[in-house]
This record gives sequence, structure tokens and C-alpha cells, in this order.
Amino acid sequence: MKVVFRTDASLQIGSGHVMRCLTLAEALRKKGAECQFICREHPGNLLEVVRSRGFNVHVLASDKETNSSLNEQGGNPRHFAWLGVSQELDAEQSGKVLELLQPNWLVVDHYALDITWELKLKKNGLKLLVIDDLADRDHISDILLDQTFGRESTDYCSRVPSDCIVLCGSKYALLRPEFSTLRPYSLKRRSLYKLESVLVTLGGVDKDNVTRSVLEGLKVSGLPKSCRVTVVMGAVAPWLNDIQRLASTMPWHTEVKVNVGDMAELMAESDLSIGAAGATSWERCCLGIPTIMVVLAENQKFAASLLASAKAVLMISSGARTVSQLARAVDNVVKDSQLLKSLSESSRLITDGAGCEHLLNAIAEFQYH
Repeated sequence: MKVVFRTDASLQIGSGHVMRCLTLAEALRKKGAECQFICREHPGNLLEVVRSRGFNVHVLASDKETNSSLNEQGGNPRHFAWLGVSQELDAEQSGKVLELLQPNWLVVDHYALDITWELKLKKNGLKLLVIDDLADRDHISDILLDQTFGRESTDYCSRVPSDCIVLCGSKYALLRPEFSTLRPYSLKRRSLYKLESVLVTLGGVDKDNVTRSVLEGLKVSGLPKSCRVTVVMGAVAPWLNDIQRLASTMPWHTEVKVNVGDMAELMAESDLSIGAAGATSWERCCLGIPTIMVVLAENQKFAASLLASAKAVLMISSGARTVSQLARAVDNVVKDSQLLKSLSESSRLITDGAGCEHLLNAIAEFQYH
């Protein structure tokens, strides 16, 4: 089976879409599939990360002038400008790659692409898997996956063909196998609910430097001086040097790690996580990590609010009040040891890390239906 992924990373988009596609690609490769990627060369791209995982990348050029004019125009879908070119041009460029590769499946994970793009490429028996989180665009997918906690398949009733297989909910969260492997250990070590290590992960890019606000919030919190703080960032993060300098002034031993390969282990060994409301939400839930979740974007509010309602996270917003909100949330955790316990026990119910297997089964069933 040949599979082509169309997804992007950039300073604006972040890294989550590419990273979850890599998770799926690695799972497919283990089953014998040949996977390749089509990515646009935006500032903050992850082309080298994809290559380092052993996948070929077909690179589409980034047109800065076009990107600027698209940002001024806005457009539909809501995140249209994130593509950097028109959907028609992207479809033409991607189509040339698909003609060359002749894949069985096309996997699309991009908020800026919808049925306009898909209609130009879904032909000659090509099957389409769309990964989405927003339920705000029409698709002609054969399978649609939305791993958002609380999402219902009915949210896509008017958005996809009637025979489309719609997989919704955090049961389908695309997590690397090490998360489900480490889940029993991570859950077991939380029986003591101590607070000795804090993990800060605000995404691979963090273009607005929310990490600084989090560290400033920690400084004015009652976090015990015996704690260790670990900050994880991507190599393309524009504020990396700033955070490295700030880390050296923290009252706690604070380490900044870049492009880590052992995120599951780092999470499992952490007593408290302060992280963005993106794809890593499901990783933290799988491991039952008590989490203070920072909402970085409008498109994260739906999932974040549902997780907060389920008492699986403490939710705060990014912006002028991040420092004070973060300090208050940390103080609540420090003062109430039962809060760590309840957050962990609620979050572990959200997902068990088997999402990739569920999706692979759905693809296999569709193939041989």
C-alpha cells in the first residue's frame, strides 16, 4: 500500500499536524506500507524532522509575497491563509507529485484545505483520509478522523458523504506506541502524588513566547524550591535563546531540552505538566499526568473546555493574565495534594493510547470491504 501525506508545519501552524502524521506514517510503515510526504517550505517547517524519521518529502516552495496577500485577504476556510498559496495552486502542485507516485491513499491534515482542494485530487480510485479537529469545512473523504475529546460523528453529518466512515473522540488519538507502553508505569508511580518535577511544553514553535509567561508565573508561585523544572522546545522555536537565558535565572534547577526523542519518558517521570491545548493533550491524558493547560489559539478552546469540564485539566488562557493565572493554578496544586490525584484519575479516562490501532483497523476494513 502506498500512502501520501499532505500536511504542513510553520511558525503560524505549529508542529502538531506533522507530528501526528508522522505517528500514523510510522504505524503504517510497520504494517508494510510505503509512506511519503508533501510539505510546503514555510518558515518553521519540519522537513528535516520528517526526513530524519526515514520518510521522503516532496517540497512545495513557499511564496512570501503570495502568503502576505493571502493573509490580508483572509478567506474560507477560516485558516485559509495558512496554506501560503491558493487551494487551486496547491492542488495543481500536489497533483503532480501524486501522478508520479500513484498512491492508494492520500492523507490530508491541514486546516486550510477542504473539498475545493480534494475534488481536484480524488480521482482514479484514490482513497482519502482526512484528519480534522474543527468540523468547520466540507470534505469528500472516505474516512474522517477527529480525535477531539467530546467530538461526535453527528458534527460531521452535513460535512462529509453519507458513506464516509467518521471516527470521532479521543479514543482515536494518534499517539506513538511508547505512550501506551509507558501508561501502566506512569499511572502506578502517581499513587504517591508528590510534586517534585514540573514539565513545561508549549509546542514545538510557541511563536508568542508563552513559555516565558509560564516561567514568570512559576517564579511568583509557591512551587517548592526542591522541584526540578524541564522545558521542552523545538529547534525552530523563535524564542529558544530567550528561554535558555531565563532558565538560568530560575529559583529551581531548570533545564531546557530541544527536539527531544524521549517525550513519553519525560512525561511519565513528571509530577505536573504545564502544556498547550494541542495534540500533546492526549499524550498527557494517556499517561495520567496532572496538567495545567494553556489555551494558545481559538481553535483549541472547544477541546480544552471539555477537558476542563471533565475535571481532567486546570485550564488557563494565554495573554496578559497568563502569569497570574498560572501562579494561582500552581498554588492550588501545591496547597491541595488531592487535586493532583483527582486530575490524574480524571485525565487517564480520556484515552488509553490505542488510537493508531483503531484507525489502522478502519483502513484495513475499508480496503477489503
